[in-house]
Amino acid sequence: MAIEDPVQGNDTSDRTPDAPTTPAPSPAPTSLWSTLRPLVLRLHFYAGLLVAPLLLVAATSGFLYSLSYQAEKVIYRQELRAPVGDRTVPLSEQLDAARAAHPEGTVTSVRLPSEEGATTRVLMSTPDMEEFKSLAVFVDPYTAEVRGELTSYGSSGALPVRTWLSEVHRHLQLGEPGRIYSELAASWLWVVALGGLLLWTARKRASKRALVVPERGATGRRRTLSLHGSLGMVAVTGLVLLSATGLTWSTYAGENITAIKDQLGSATPAVSAALDSGGDGTGAGAGAGGGHEGHDMADMPGMEGMKGTDVGVDLAVVAARQAGLDGPVAVTLPTEGSGYVVAQIDNQFPVRLDSVSVDPANGKIMDELRFADYPLLAQLTRLGIDAHMGVLFGLANQLLLAALALALIVLIVLGYRMWWLRRPTKERRLSVGRAMPRGAWRKVPPRLLVPLGVATVLIGWFLPLLGISLLVFLLLDGALGLRARARAART
Repeated sequence: MAIEDPVQGNDTSDRTPDAPTTPAPSPAPTSLWSTLRPLVLRLHFYAGLLVAPLLLVAATSGFLYSLSYQAEKVIYRQELRAPVGDRTVPLSEQLDAARAAHPEGTVTSVRLPSEEGATTRVLMSTPDMEEFKSLAVFVDPYTAEVRGELTSYGSSGALPVRTWLSEVHRHLQLGEPGRIYSELAASWLWVVALGGLLLWTARKRASKRALVVPERGATGRRRTLSLHGSLGMVAVTGLVLLSATGLTWSTYAGENITAIKDQLGSATPAVSAALDSGGDGTGAGAGAGGGHEGHDMADMPGMEGMKGTDVGVDLAVVAARQAGLDGPVAVTLPTEGSGYVVAQIDNQFPVRLDSVSVDPANGKIMDELRFADYPLLAQLTRLGIDAHMGVLFGLANQLLLAALALALIVLIVLGYRMWWLRRPTKERRLSVGRAMPRGAWRKVPPRLLVPLGVATVLIGWFLPLLGISLLVFLLLDGALGLRARARAART
């Protein structure tokens, strides 16, 4: 939508001096949006133009990542599935089978099968394993047969295909330095999306339906703009949420978010698994059962004389089940000075993410943590991250992420096409679309410019890569403007 010119006076050149004339109407008052629009348009133009390649990579890798959950089930079916038997063997025997298959490894945790026909996933640390990765040994829970081994990444248990796509999405397989790319993309995505929303909703149109329905019969750049705007209107909420959730575990903005959560007392809590100094279950740790002191495995039939020894992983799971941890669980094995940690890992809504610690000496519940007791901000952060990863609502979540990623790819392509269509076609040399002229900020009234500048500084501090990249752009744009004026003065 072009900014309309002020109403001009009537032409009186053909009237005689004695003829009465009608005074020219005063110019129409300038609206606040008409002064702000050139600045928003210039920001949207350059942000979209310069950051779009990063967004395109993030969207493409994110699209493939959203499909990787279902791909894993097909590619790794041999490891993930087992014929259903009549009974399962004890969990301790399954761990022994994994140790026998890989004596070089140390068992750190185990994920119990989430359904019939699923294998037990035993996670092991090995001398040559990279940070945050484990050797996952898949054991048939009905026969204790090892069905395969794969590398597992992080708390999500991503297998090689999903891990590779995740690393491309997060850091382009470049490690920590590569995370600058994804943080830049996430930092600018919400700016581009909300700027486009302002520009699109402020346009004059016959009906509100035209906000989300492309214009019929339009051609050329108008048709491209109609497709770009209506698709962006549909996808804007999802894109802003993707940006916000992606920033929560970014390198620099993520640190600021974590610091604010800590200051507000909303850090993500963790269950305490520390043993008392004696390690015999008689100290302070053993008394923190939260009402589950009766779960003492040493008092169970057949367990006499077990006091001071390890009750074993099977009984630790029994204690956790009695404490109310149903559904899929993962068990972290004891280390020196700590007991078992049994945690629910059902992160599909409604989530089951409670956890307890179990004293290995007697099977007592030492501590428990319920997801309902998390601070609200910690709950929202966890749910947001799970939704960003495509696990909160299962397959529906993954399909929605795939649709958002495709929408972003199409928006970028349409945006570049509009840029191309705005090029001067009469020039012989190769040319490209032009942006709004410099100096758009001068048209913004001080009452709006000052708070806008303060907000920009605060956002730039909170999102460092956004602030730094914006400052670099302003300095470069200013230098180009000075050079253009110098050339104009010489000619």
